[in-house]
Amino acid sequence: MSEYELSVEPRSAVGKGVARKLRAAGRVPGVCYGAGDAPQAISLDPRALDRLVTSSAAGVNTLIDLKGGGALAGQVVLVKEIQRDPVSGAMLHADLYTVDANRVVTVSVPIHLKGTAKGLKQGGIVDHALRELELECLPRSIPEEIPVDVTDLDIGDSLHVRDLVLPEGVTLLSDADVSVVSIVSPAAEEAKVEGEPVLVEGAEEGAEAEAGAEPSAGEND
Repeated sequence: MSEYELSVEPRSAVGKGVARKLRAAGRVPGVCYGAGDAPQAISLDPRALDRLVTSSAAGVNTLIDLKGGGALAGQVVLVKEIQRDPVSGAMLHADLYTVDANRVVTVSVPIHLKGTAKGLKQGGIVDHALRELELECLPRSIPEEIPVDVTDLDIGDSLHVRDLVLPEGVTLLSDADVSVVSIVSPAAEEAKVEGEPVLVEGAEEGAEAEAGAEPSAGEND
């Protein structure tokens, strides 16, 4: 059993009208599926799922034991997707998928920067380009985060995915050549925002092109 439990109920009726009635009653529609299993329509308490996800350090990578869901009772699941109202942020729908403790799963795990880069003392700016790693591991081995120590980084220094230390039993799926974090000069950061290329003194080969690149959508999240 995992530390977290969620009550779900099977539902046979589907459609927008059913979804509206569920939400009016304080519940939301959802789907639970797994490898080789037919999707099962469910309903759940959105407040309970939100509390569970926010109270766990693992967030959406939290292993959840299902209760009260007929054939789903006792199944262990992960949150695949939560759909929310773009204005209010209220949960509208939840996708869960069952996991087998003995079969690997693919998950996105957040990268957490630790320490104060020495380049900041010279006026450098932290450019945290990659926020998550895509990993493959057994469900019970999903790390809560990937810590990255930036203490020794000076202006012009970068860390790439290939430089990160991963926990035992975890396989990397993300591109090893992608930059995770760089310490850039204020001039480089200003040029990056404006879309102009700039040379960064002391930067490693190829960093000039990176400094002039447009920020990806994920960097503005």
